[in-house]
Amino acid sequence: MRRLSPLPPPGPLRTLSLATLANTVGTGLWLAGGALYLTRGVGLPAAAVAAGLTVAGLVGLTASVPLGALADRRDPRTLRALLQVGQAVAAGAYLLVDSVPVFLLVAILESLLATGNLAVRAALVAAVGGPDGRVHAFATLRAVANLGIAVGSGLAGFALAADNQIGYRALVVGNVLTYLLSAALLLRLPPQPPVAVTRKRPWAALRDGRFVAVSAASAVLSLYVTLLGLVVPLWIVGRTGAPPPVVSAVLLVNTVLTVLLAVRLSRGVDRAAPAARRMRRAGLLLAAATPLYALSAGRSAGPATALLLAATVLLTVGDLWHSSAGAGLAYDLAAPDAIGAYQGVDGMLGGLARAVGPALLTPLVLGGGGPGWLVLGAVFAGTGLAVPTLTRWARDGRAGHPERMAA
Repeated sequence: MRRLSPLPPPGPLRTLSLATLANTVGTGLWLAGGALYLTRGVGLPAAAVAAGLTVAGLVGLTASVPLGALADRRDPRTLRALLQVGQAVAAGAYLLVDSVPVFLLVAILESLLATGNLAVRAALVAAVGGPDGRVHAFATLRAVANLGIAVGSGLAGFALAADNQIGYRALVVGNVLTYLLSAALLLRLPPQPPVAVTRKRPWAALRDGRFVAVSAASAVLSLYVTLLGLVVPLWIVGRTGAPPPVVSAVLLVNTVLTVLLAVRLSRGVDRAAPAARRMRRAGLLLAAATPLYALSAGRSAGPATALLLAATVLLTVGDLWHSSAGAGLAYDLAAPDAIGAYQGVDGMLGGLARAVGPALLTPLVLGGGGPGWLVLGAVFAGTGLAVPTLTRWARDGRAGHPERMAA
């Protein structure tokens, strides 16, 4: 059982993992029940909720780089704990929502804190893991996060079954409590003072065009997140003969494989060159999954289900290769005295891809059918093949400008 558990041995990474587990249980609660709380519990129009969350998500991206840069100047442990407390306040504010304007205000505040927190978390992971252990730490937290979201989603089922004000408000309170528990666990970590005092402006990382190019390629590959969360479920119920429960089976396969394999598939990508090669393989594997999804169209339940599950296995392994390689590239190509700011840029580009993903992939795949899947596969393959060249270009630029490396 110890080998199956994503939790690492006792130590700072175990503490950070427990904080992540607490946080993501709350994430699972809110992902499963937040939309229903706002529509059925509060009575907001579904279209207004969808539009508000989109606007909030885009506005929230602006916090990624400034808060990441702040983590380069302050203890990221304390900063993240404070942000978690702020997120608890924002989550609790949903209990006060009674109109669309109030909802939009709360959603924007929550998104700013959440997006900035991801950049601070990346800086904290780098501090806890060190140069040779930060990708391993990142992968460990990825596995733990998937476990926490699964647990939270399962717990949300009780509130959703009740389908009343008490149940929906219990979801909100549960989310608040998990933020506070996470903050308390974070403060059990030893302080993580900055390794150097940087005078770089927060937006300096955005002017590193070569780093931005590599991160943008990684962001394109991250569109698989939209596939699994939105496009594939709609494809299953609308274009294949597979029964609706296959949607749950697909998501379960993805979750279980992520928990079991995230750490194992993260080995060997602590440096940029091997990470770029792994990213290339990830792009090709993501591309290989798309024809299988396309072939599932119009098939009966058995063959369609087999194709969908096989495609999901390929997509999940490609996902895990991509996420660990992306972390290796983002860390190793960053200026050592601006890790947080660079992670903020990387996170902002990934967040932008996830924000526009539904608008891009829904008409491409659901509207284009099989040819749309093949076009997407070509994008994945071409992007993956380009990453090693972009990485060499970024490393050459860094070597030609030693001030980017200097503390």
